[in-house]
Amino acid sequence: MNRPVSKIFLFLLNSLSSLSWKNAFRLSSALKWILFDVAGYRKAVIHNNLRNSFPEKTEAELEVIAEDFYLHFTDLIVETIKFRTASADVVRERLQGDISIMDDFYASKTNIIYLMGHRGNWELANLFSSLCFTHECIVVYRPLQNKESDAWFLDLRTRFGAILVPMDQIFRELQKPRDKPYVVVLANDQSPNPGTAFWTTFLNQDTGIFRGVETIARRYNLTVLYADFSKVPGKRGYYHVEISTITDEPKLVANNMILKKQIGILEQNICAQPHNWLWSHRRWKHKRPENLKPEQLMTAK
Repeated sequence: MNRPVSKIFLFLLNSLSSLSWKNAFRLSSALKWILFDVAGYRKAVIHNNLRNSFPEKTEAELEVIAEDFYLHFTDLIVETIKFRTASADVVRERLQGDISIMDDFYASKTNIIYLMGHRGNWELANLFSSLCFTHECIVVYRPLQNKESDAWFLDLRTRFGAILVPMDQIFRELQKPRDKPYVVVLANDQSPNPGTAFWTTFLNQDTGIFRGVETIARRYNLTVLYADFSKVPGKRGYYHVEISTITDEPKLVANNMILKKQIGILEQNICAQPHNWLWSHRRWKHKRPENLKPEQLMTAK
């Protein structure tokens, strides 16, 4: 997409953010029909991912999950547009849950790495973190190649004071002196470099997991939390967060145990609400390499 077209497109997105929520979800339903029923956007990827993840389910059961996912996907699009200008009160209304554990960790001056998967609306989750946590909020992200689009998302994600840091700069960022405890917010369920990943079984498939999370936690002695974002049944655009502690002693747990626990919780959450995950992502495009290094397996420290 060239620069003039990008600017026009983003102008239209900003204009759409003024839609009422009711009309935004009407737009989502129309987008669902266009993207999936007409264009068939990534349908083969979605169905293949579902079929391999749930081999015990019938084709009819998988089709129900797929249809629910299609609408969830287009809901995410219109919700993200809305959150570009949504007020702080709207963010608090749309995502709720018990976050008192964060207040406790702040009181004890504990630094956190806050992991999540691509469940719920992760853009809302990022806004909620920077708005509602007392910690200084550092959000790790992958910059987009299109500069206009990247700037649009940068403006969205920093609306309530979050510090956005590209993944390849996070170690440098965490070396900076800070006046208050911080939380590193990071989604850790995308496809990593297979040659350096931790390999395990996830959703009945051989899966590589990005190991940088554990490296960060160990190096800076960060308490590791996992946050799940479930959809509130019957209420489009509403989510619930549940935070659990993976470890408060990252330097003492076995190699890759943090990742194993995180991916285990994520799998349970997906099985409980299967349409609420990013099934259109080519999560399993890489295969396990031969002759893995010890650090890529469940080995002792």
